[in-house]
Amino acid sequence: MLGADGVNLALMIADSGMIESAMNELVHRPQLMMVAENNPNMKRSIKGHLLKWRGSVKKRMTKVCETERFQKELALYQEVVYWDEATFFNKINDIVKQLEWHSSFYVEARQLLEREQSLSNPMFPHYFCEQWYKSLSDAIKQAQLTELKEDKEKVLADLYQRIETLKTMEEVATAGDEAQLGRLWDMAAAKLSKTDITVMKQYAKFLLRNQGLQKIAEQLGRMANEIDDPNKDRTRSEDLKMVEEKSDNVTDDIVGVYESDDLNKMLPNETLFLAHPELEVIFYKHLVDKRLMNYQMQGTQRKLRKVKATKPQAKKVEQEKGPFIVCVDASGSMSGFPEQCAKALAYGLMQIALAEERECYVIMFSTTQITYELTKQDGLREVNDFLSYTFHGGTDLKPVLEQSIELMSADKYKNADLVVLSDFIAPSQPEKVLEHIHALKEKKNRFHAVSLSKYGNPALMDIFDHCWSYHPSAVGRLLKWR
Repeated sequence: MLGADGVNLALMIADSGMIESAMNELVHRPQLMMVAENNPNMKRSIKGHLLKWRGSVKKRMTKVCETERFQKELALYQEVVYWDEATFFNKINDIVKQLEWHSSFYVEARQLLEREQSLSNPMFPHYFCEQWYKSLSDAIKQAQLTELKEDKEKVLADLYQRIETLKTMEEVATAGDEAQLGRLWDMAAAKLSKTDITVMKQYAKFLLRNQGLQKIAEQLGRMANEIDDPNKDRTRSEDLKMVEEKSDNVTDDIVGVYESDDLNKMLPNETLFLAHPELEVIFYKHLVDKRLMNYQMQGTQRKLRKVKATKPQAKKVEQEKGPFIVCVDASGSMSGFPEQCAKALAYGLMQIALAEERECYVIMFSTTQITYELTKQDGLREVNDFLSYTFHGGTDLKPVLEQSIELMSADKYKNADLVVLSDFIAPSQPEKVLEHIHALKEKKNRFHAVSLSKYGNPALMDIFDHCWSYHPSAVGRLLKWR
């Protein structure tokens, strides 16, 4: 008789071509084909999205047999299929009664028993189980088809949503950047309103008008690759070098006394044996036995020797690029032009992060902290929430630095770039915070500051690796708005 494992049965049905058929149907939808023909990058994103969907929908389809209905029927089938004929005819009626409320095989099973009950055909148990297996297979297949149909409608709606969102983002995102488009596709599940797009367009245009801000963002993006690391990629070399060595043959200092046969270093009292003829033989015996007391001399001499050493390579060491942690001062003193600069620069760093496959986190700080993850699945919604935030309150830099230090201590934030956008009108930081920052710098994390005011505290700027100052004159601002 046929045994049936629920998972294997579900996998067998799921692999029967249903999913491939659904994939082909989706790919050949006129709307999707039109988008794919007009935009090769979009075509790759759609294909990648459907491939991911194929894997996930298969998992969901195999789980339909895990429902209580199928689990109970499969357990009964597994019990019956291994019975002998006598046990089958004795107990099958009780089993069929248990199928009454949850199995589509119940009516057919009753009809089979009514026809064969009086005959007691020895082949009947095998035939009964074959029909039951077929019924189970059909029921699971139908449940999987229903799941596939519902999921297909969901993924189709999701595809249309992402395409619509990306079309509205064309004036906001950098054109022609395949890597950035791929990340934007992942973030495009959120539906954006006209107001949302207007806000993003506003800051994208502001960034284009203020070339100084754009240059700062580009420099920050390259910064991870411009770090000299003297401990990596060192080459061995062999050079001739004059070295000093200690030697017993150099008479710089007397360091002790020892027994030897060196007459030049002999102690004066050894010559007393030569003063008496009867003791002279003792002197010569000590000389032959190397037992004359000698001064032990030591000094240094210079020799030319080959010395092996390691030298760092002249080129820059390629560093792994970690995430951006952008701390934006949201205090009242930043309102106006500095606020626009901070938001536009953070938006520019997000675009760089998308293109370079990096993460981008923004921490708004004043008297409290608000964190936005701009590059996650629904990151476009986070971007709009961040850009729409109104600055108010006072500047409190210490808590946000402590929060950033805690984040950068985790492996997820390895080689991170911390960028603080502020007017830096705040007191100097405690020594403990400075120690933590120094320790993180040793681990290749980088600390940057962009000052948006000429009245910032210079002592605060000293704790950062790189500092930029951006505060054009009022006349320059007016020209940029035109």
